Amino acid sequence: MTMGNDTQPSYLEYQGKHKGLAGWLLSTDHKRIGLLYLYAIIVFFFVAAFLGLLMRIELIAPGKTIMEPQTYNGLFTIHGIIMIFVIVIPGMAAVFGNFFLPIMIGARDVAFPKLNLFSWYLYITGALLGVLSQFIGNGPPDTGWTFYVPYSVESDTSVIWALTAAFILGFSSILTGLNFIVTIHRLRAPGMKWMRMPLFPWAIYATAWTQVLATPIIGITLLMVIAERVLNIGFFDPALGGDPLLYQHLFWIYSHPAVYIMILPAMGVVTEIFPTFSQKPVFGYTAIMISSLAIALVGYFVWGHHMFTAGMSYYARWFFSFLTFIVAIPSAIKVFNWISTMYGGSIDLKPPLLYAIAFIFLFMIGGFTGLVLGSLATNVQTHDTAFVVAHFHYIIFGGMGFAFFAGIHYWYPKMFGKMYNNRVANIAWGFNFIGFNLLYFPHFILGIQGMPRRSYDYLPQFHTGHFISTIGAFILIAGMLLMLFNFIRAGRRGIKAPANPWHGVTLEWKIPSPPPHENFEEIPEITSKPYFFGSSDKTKQ
Repeated sequence: MTMGNDTQPSYLEYQGKHKGLAGWLLSTDHKRIGLLYLYAIIVFFFVAAFLGLLMRIELIAPGKTIMEPQTYNGLFTIHGIIMIFVIVIPGMAAVFGNFFLPIMIGARDVAFPKLNLFSWYLYITGALLGVLSQFIGNGPPDTGWTFYVPYSVESDTSVIWALTAAFILGFSSILTGLNFIVTIHRLRAPGMKWMRMPLFPWAIYATAWTQVLATPIIGITLLMVIAERVLNIGFFDPALGGDPLLYQHLFWIYSHPAVYIMILPAMGVVTEIFPTFSQKPVFGYTAIMISSLAIALVGYFVWGHHMFTAGMSYYARWFFSFLTFIVAIPSAIKVFNWISTMYGGSIDLKPPLLYAIAFIFLFMIGGFTGLVLGSLATNVQTHDTAFVVAHFHYIIFGGMGFAFFAGIHYWYPKMFGKMYNNRVANIAWGFNFIGFNLLYFPHFILGIQGMPRRSYDYLPQFHTGHFISTIGAFILIAGMLLMLFNFIRAGRRGIKAPANPWHGVTLEWKIPSPPPHENFEEIPEITSKPYFFGSSDKTKQ
């Protein structure tokens, strides 16, 4: 049998009942929905990045530069809301999970295609409402993306609109997670037992359970804040008999697992890249799979390390600190296995591998500095300083962001059927890597020196670090614009991509580029574990 041929219309050409724009907005094809997420995320990312650049320009020197303090607080809040709730949390799973999960497990689509489209509409509604919160009501919300009470209850800005936006985005995340869980359980190809499933679907599986179990907590918490503002119910406000620490617990019970919603799919993406560009089987398949589940499990129990200075018992702080160090173990296992996969391999240093290696480097810096924050003694010294800003961005942007760039470079030929310019991609990688480190590494030093986070102004002694950081921001923006230009030019004028330009061995590389509408002419039968590089193909074709 064949797994597809070039005479079939690709999903980019297939119209179904609708044509033109309606063929996209009403499509239930998982690949088109994945691209709808991708296009929306690109737009919102550059909006949020532009807001971040404005903040960096303001901080290039002490005193007022281009904006007032209230404007800065509003930009800070909406930058965080867009980056976290609109881009980072849904990003990897919504784009690559939607596009490649069904293909990699040998399915024609997700289990609930209409629910998948509905999830996107919820996502785009929440995203647009979050942006509109800047322009409606009594001014942009200025609480920060964490919406800490009691200020989020007392502020007269448009906090309710931002809270509602985050709630809708969370609902979309829950539905997406449910869809992926059912898809993996019910639609795997014949012969694809659990231990024959590629590791990216395993990462999506662990992420989906976290989405389903953790996201309702933040949804309920945000509704409680809205109820307190509208109905004066005293959940969190001490003036009404509430407890602000309760909000912090509920927020971080979700928001720390949310870190793994962000990072687990990123780990799954780079796990696909390393064996392909080393042309050897992934080292420690079972260990990587178990570590994904372990990260998702232990991640539920470490939220308290965000609150060491907020007030909790000594034993609770000791317990949360201990678990914070424990959760680092499965992450370290992954790093060991990635490096071991490359060891002795036939390395092909293409742009996807460059971004994947950069991911390891940046993620390790973020991980090691996370242990500084997880230790009780050092946390007291660095809590709410610029050190936290640096750690956070090395994990989120250096981790999820660079893994996303790795994934889009890896799968771009398959998604769009065109090849981008490798030389331009390498130059963009250099700008991104150098710019990122210049932007965020100075914050480690600033934090140790005592620079507070979320500050509109600062003492002259912090000027050098902020100046270097702002220069890094311009370099990083230049690199991302160059990368975007390379992709757009490839989509218009790039050479046609072969079915398997990187010599990969998972199922997506066995069908044409771009994929046919329903992925496979016949559902493949799987007879071996994935990542077999050799002359004979263990998958029946």
